[in-house]
Amino acid sequence: MAGNRILLWRHGQTDWNVANRFQGHSDIPLNALGQYQARHAAEILAGMEPTAIISSDLMRAHKTALSLAEIVNIDVAIDVRLRETNGGNWEGKTGAQNREEDFENFVKWIDGEDNPAGVIGERRSEVASRARAAITDALVDKTDQLLVVATHGGTARCIIGDYLQLPLSHWAKVGGLSNASWSLLAQSPNKGWYLEEHNAGSIPEELLGVESGSSAN
Repeated sequence: MAGNRILLWRHGQTDWNVANRFQGHSDIPLNALGQYQARHAAEILAGMEPTAIISSDLMRAHKTALSLAEIVNIDVAIDVRLRETNGGNWEGKTGAQNREEDFENFVKWIDGEDNPAGVIGERRSEVASRARAAITDALVDKTDQLLVVATHGGTARCIIGDYLQLPLSHWAKVGGLSNASWSLLAQSPNKGWYLEEHNAGSIPEELLGVESGSSAN
């Protein structure tokens, strides 16, 4: 019996990525380059023969998911639990602004502590819990699946850290995803869940969004 695989796909570029603004739950659309990135990545992912697609409800992720759905003729299931981290008071602000206005909390969060983002936002542990529940529900009673999860950089990192059973303090050691790139988690009878591929699919480029919240975009 073959194990399932989970492909975590970050959305294409937005203007807020370029401006280094913390997006969080803010519903920011893809820009022209982001739309191109999503279409280009979708052509590659289609060849991997996905069996299901689920997506964050935020338009940047949903639009990215639809670019693949149109090729493989699979409906996209929307799940709000796949949203990016609620950034609280940090949303819409650049990394430089958040460092200036809330230096201690922001730096602790960047370094991987589990304090609420933007004081009133979410903890990483909360993001991991809700996102993993969405994936678990999508895979219940299924085997030999390639589940494409269209989501966000910070959420993808939390999912990876949780599935690999890394200490939460080490989740920040997982490199970020470039826009429209993906990571692949696979199951093994001996190893359980493991990271088969990371930040794949893109031509090497500047990783946008790091200062706005450790790729939480």
